[in-house]
Amino acid sequence: MAVEVKELLEAGVHFGHLTRKWDPNMAPYVYMERNGIHIINLYKTAAKIDEAGAALAKIAASGRKILFVATKKQAKDIVAEKAGEINMPYITERWPGGMLTNFVTIRKAVKKMASIDRMKKDGTFMTLSKKERLQVDRLRAKLEKNLGSISDMTRLPGALFVVDIKREHIAIKEAQKLNIPIFAMVDTNSDPRQVDYVIPANDDASKSIDKILTHVASAVSGGLAERKAEKEAAAAPKEEAPKAKAKAAPAKKAVAEEEE
Repeated sequence: MAVEVKELLEAGVHFGHLTRKWDPNMAPYVYMERNGIHIINLYKTAAKIDEAGAALAKIAASGRKILFVATKKQAKDIVAEKAGEINMPYITERWPGGMLTNFVTIRKAVKKMASIDRMKKDGTFMTLSKKERLQVDRLRAKLEKNLGSISDMTRLPGALFVVDIKREHIAIKEAQKLNIPIFAMVDTNSDPRQVDYVIPANDDASKSIDKILTHVASAVSGGLAERKAEKEAAAAPKEEAPKAKAKAAPAKKAVAEEEE
């Protein structure tokens, strides 16, 4: 999906923060100042969306997961919806400390959630006392709230996509330690040097977040479609091979009979 500067403008992607709150490292992405607010250069934003989209599509095509992170109110529902549509994990509640750097412990918590589900299916849950059932239900609800969307993530993600790097600084630090590529919407009050793929954009307005996430999700979806097509192409010759052998058998028999 080609990125149009006009649609970014209509979504308010160009509105940065107050000039007194800016990070000087965002200077290359600032177009001008208006009424004490920095205006982001949308031509650079469009180019950066294309660049990030191409890289994300490659990661998705390789079969690795992209973890979306956004815990701010105006971004939570949008990220949950967009990431859910492309079947990617996301964190929209509090970032669980050690989510990446202590991934083994996080996996244990996910397994605990799965074991509670098994208890409910096989009837073990009903053998517990009323008080114990209540405690288990509360634990399950807490785990679901914090880890529900990452329950299928069996290994570290291939990349992180973040909305508001100042707010999600713990996630950023953990990804940096593990050399996991970081993609992010970066507003004028943040340091873009922390991110591998910067998308200069207003990270406070829901319209702006929705617009950027729509393009990002579309790029990831393209990568997933490419992976699916490659898998189908690889499987096709295997399916055709037995048919070819079956056709060749009568021909070989006929040749053998002629030689006799």
